[in-house]
Amino acid sequence: MKLYEIEAIAKYLKKYNFIKFARRVANNVIEVNFGEDESVFFDLTRGNSTIYKAPTQRVNRFNAPFDLQLHSLLSHSKLLQVSVPKGDKVIVFKISPKSQYKNMIIYARFELTGRYTNLILTNEENITIEALHHIDASKSYRVVKPGVELAKLKPFKSRYSGEVKDVEALLKDNFQKVNSALVKRLKEQKLNTINKKIKKLKQSLKSLPDEEKLAQDAANYSNLANIVLVNLHKIKPYDTKLETYDFEGREITIKLPKNVVKNRISEYFFNLAKRSKSKAVNIKIEQENLESKLNFYQNIKSAIEASSNPYELELLAPKQARSKAKKEKNRVGEIFWIEGYKVMVGRSSKENQELLSIAKSNDIWMHVRDIAGSHVFIRTDKQNLPQSVLESAAKLCVDFTTKNPGNYEVDYTKRKFVKIQEGSNVEYDKYKTIQVLKEGIEIRE
Repeated sequence: MKLYEIEAIAKYLKKYNFIKFARRVANNVIEVNFGEDESVFFDLTRGNSTIYKAPTQRVNRFNAPFDLQLHSLLSHSKLLQVSVPKGDKVIVFKISPKSQYKNMIIYARFELTGRYTNLILTNEENITIEALHHIDASKSYRVVKPGVELAKLKPFKSRYSGEVKDVEALLKDNFQKVNSALVKRLKEQKLNTINKKIKKLKQSLKSLPDEEKLAQDAANYSNLANIVLVNLHKIKPYDTKLETYDFEGREITIKLPKNVVKNRISEYFFNLAKRSKSKAVNIKIEQENLESKLNFYQNIKSAIEASSNPYELELLAPKQARSKAKKEKNRVGEIFWIEGYKVMVGRSSKENQELLSIAKSNDIWMHVRDIAGSHVFIRTDKQNLPQSVLESAAKLCVDFTTKNPGNYEVDYTKRKFVKIQEGSNVEYDKYKTIQVLKEGIEIRE
């Protein structure tokens, strides 16, 4: 950001005298709320920092020492002063923390200096309390570590001059730029992940044996077994083939299996017939299972393409879900995490049935009314779920089930009130309903 823009934003922030809360919402993004519906966000990404204004976000919590100090010192604090030290691309908040720290003054330094962009919390003696990024002496002349005095920045000479006539418009414009870039980047990442899964499922479907061919193989092996059984007396221990006639009187040559004793040759062919017959019976079930999973991921792909919200994109294909999933044993279905709550989703009728069988009685069960699709389960551990979690899960439930835009009703209740009828078909009572509007790409874009 340019220095004159930072100075204009600092002047704009002087109208506030109270900080409701401050928290980290992404690796390098700090949200500061001044008691309004919208918050000011400081994106402290090195080399690409900016400040913008947007609605407050629902996020997963960061719990590093920096985050605990940020919340403790800035939330519900008095904002005494906002300033920009002369010649520095820095906004400094002078703060009186909440009551238990009433005799304490601290400074929050939002440094948008390029390479060393940072948020540093210091006391009145200029000793660092905590910082978003710690910097040691091997990386910079300016050490940033708790308990160490913070050195002054080297003088900065701005090459640009200008005037910001409408700070509110600048902050909103910055948000649009940040959001568009983030959504584009996230979509590319998420679609790449989903497309790999779709490609793998399509390959699995393509490689499935043909049902009619398996049935024909079963009949052929059974016929060979019977021919061998009738002609067993003709086979010598060293024979590699049997030349004889089939039951229609036609000449036939049967290649005999290696390392199989004479009396077990017919049994060998009967076993091949049995395996082919079993595969033929089960191939349709496997095909339906793979097609259900393929449809599941195609629905997610459609939802990702339609989304313009980074929070929605993270829910649809979260990094946290992938990392935690590695630790899961005997995992069934797809696992997601919403505000720390585990969400399990059936990608096929088989997985729906398995999840119904393993879900705990107080887990929340969800399903889109009157549409065949994914069953969604939220692990509660007997806690009352926040409404935001229920609403996010309901939105996902719709996205998992259909790619068509429209108004949908998602019913939910505790697992103990869901009665299995046949397969994954259920009856349920004592339920509530969440209305979900699923928008299409043409609406969102």
